[in-house]
Amino acid sequence: MPDFLLYEQLDHIVTLTMNQPERRNPLTGNSAVAEFLVAIDRIHDDRSVRAVILTGNGPSFSAGGDIKEMARQFTPEVNQLDIRHDYRRGIQRLTLGLFNLEVPVVAAVNGHAIGAGLDLACMCDIRIASEKAVFAESFVKLGIIPGDGGAWLLPRIIGMSRAAELSYTGDVIDAQQALAWNLVSRVVPHGELLASANALASRIAANAPHAVRLTKRLMREAMTSRLDTLLELSAVFQAISHKTEDHNEAVQAFLQKRPTKFAD
Repeated sequence: MPDFLLYEQLDHIVTLTMNQPERRNPLTGNSAVAEFLVAIDRIHDDRSVRAVILTGNGPSFSAGGDIKEMARQFTPEVNQLDIRHDYRRGIQRLTLGLFNLEVPVVAAVNGHAIGAGLDLACMCDIRIASEKAVFAESFVKLGIIPGDGGAWLLPRIIGMSRAAELSYTGDVIDAQQALAWNLVSRVVPHGELLASANALASRIAANAPHAVRLTKRLMREAMTSRLDTLLELSAVFQAISHKTEDHNEAVQAFLQKRPTKFAD
């Protein structure tokens, strides 16, 4: 079986491509989670990486959980404690790993983002959709719940009422409705999806790497922090930032009217 996740790097941008199109790029019943965790560690260890693009091969971004794998859970040898363990040591590790990745992640949603596939897109910082993309928080259609953190992620992106509507109905929405609901930042022609994602990632990668990483951390902390707590953390991060080579280079480049050149 071919590797699930293709890892490609061009300059400062890594592209991760889910590559089981014949199965609609599922996140269970294969090596997906393990390969994602290896890729996340690799990115953390490579200071040259400044942005990541996540996309899928074929007509789907990711169909989420593999239903044939779900059927296995009805067998007598699989009990509820086993299932709990599988979630905690499986898909939930992917949620924490991708959500906490230091560099920004752009989801280039090329097609179906269903169930855990939608939640995977929500683990990213920014979502760009092909005009062919569709989205569904469809767990209730299968009599289960979003076990991968979708109940935490989705309301913070589109608001509680709309997240509840998607989660309770399991309805499918198209790219234009996803745009209207702020689930995605933009919708682009299908053939321009990766070019648009790369253009955005390049604009991110052009900035001071240290500042981008700390800005992402602040935004993540802001999702659960009080204002006074976040202001204190901001003061600490700013004190660190003012003494970095990134900041010095940016100031000198501005004063000398030349392009910046940030070190890895």
